[in-house]
Amino acid sequence: MPSIVIPDDQPVVMGTCNAYRRLFEERPVTYYATLPGSEDALVERIRDFEIVINIRSSTKFTDRVFAACPRMKLLSIWGTGTDNVDLSAAQRHGVTVTNTPGVAAIAIAEHSLLLTLAVARRVVSLHRQVADGGWPRGQSVQLRGKTLGIIGLGAIGREFAKLGEAIGMRVIAWTMHPNPALGFELVERDELLRESDVISVHLRLSPETIGFLGSREFHLMKPTAILINTARGPIVDEGALIEALRSNRIAGAGLDVFDVEPLPPGHALTQMDNVVLTPHCAGVTPEVLEAGLALAIENVESFLSGKYCHVVSPA
Repeated sequence: MPSIVIPDDQPVVMGTCNAYRRLFEERPVTYYATLPGSEDALVERIRDFEIVINIRSSTKFTDRVFAACPRMKLLSIWGTGTDNVDLSAAQRHGVTVTNTPGVAAIAIAEHSLLLTLAVARRVVSLHRQVADGGWPRGQSVQLRGKTLGIIGLGAIGREFAKLGEAIGMRVIAWTMHPNPALGFELVERDELLRESDVISVHLRLSPETIGFLGSREFHLMKPTAILINTARGPIVDEGALIEALRSNRIAGAGLDVFDVEPLPPGHALTQMDNVVLTPHCAGVTPEVLEAGLALAIENVESFLSGKYCHVVSPA
């Protein structure tokens, strides 16, 4: 029977889910509730196994890792992003990589709306002032009638576009693979940046999207614009974003992702009252956890039965 290992589960999510308990009852599984901590430790944990179920994007699967683990045949990832995996190396070493697309789309779209409303209504700043005895007035922005610009019309982008329309916003979009059948008004990227009151990023992190929004793009935006990023931190040039916020080049930002996670103490973004920050948790709900982890396990079962599902990179 193929050997299975889960090398990283801190904080524990897989170990407590129903799908894992069913898998454990049916097949032998080696499970680690802690992060490896180093590449060497990761190799030590997985080198004798054919199937790896990976939970944390902080665990990196490099060419060296694949080379050191010749028995590995499948890497089943929980989540959509694969920026922690060298996909070319996986293919060279005969490892199939799968992911769990779509399961977090609704949760992340809801979180994007939360961040949009929180920034537009200055919820965090107002809360602090009221808690300190103040009574500030007239500092909120109404979103109905404003323009929401969606960058990336994958499952998450489409869900957030629907929410934007539901609260009365005009939705425009730019996507790498334009298709009028998606049902939203498609525009050029610069037009989106100029016209949008809220700009929300829903791209995958790749060599093509690193620094996708930088100083040039911020200078195209309205000074009243709000940036939302629930995708990946490096898609936005963090230094350029900080400068745009400090100089009031844009009005605010709602961020769930960052260049370095967790954010270092005293980071510039933590010192700004026009920013709302959350800890890369947009897709972390009980419903998403159970569905996503179950799908990661289903991908293993499909692989073992010769049916390849949700393949990101074939062997």
